[in-house]
Amino acid sequence: MSQLKASDIKRIAQLSQIAISDDEIPMIEEKLESTLAILNQLQNVDTTNVEPMSDPFDRTQPFREDIVTESNHRDDYQVVAPSVEKGLYLVPKVIE
Repeated sequence: MSQLKASDIKRIAQLSQIAISDDEIPMIEEKLESTLAILNQLQNVDTTNVEPMSDPFDRTQPFREDIVTESNHRDDYQVVAPSVEKGLYLVPKVIE
């Protein structure tokens, strides 16, 4: 027995901004029901003794040294800018 109604699928499509035809509703309903069945199976899995983890491979996040690896090219880039003042790009005011 289907848990979803055609009106539910149309509403989901509208919220997702997806255009669907009435002919597509049965196929979409079948796929959504299949997905919901899998999610229901996952809800029933006992995770009482399972520790949360951030990485399934049990490794730590590699850190890199906080060092400058590139030189500052701001002056080179600003040479071609139409208007610059004190290291900042000046742009025309577009909103009053």
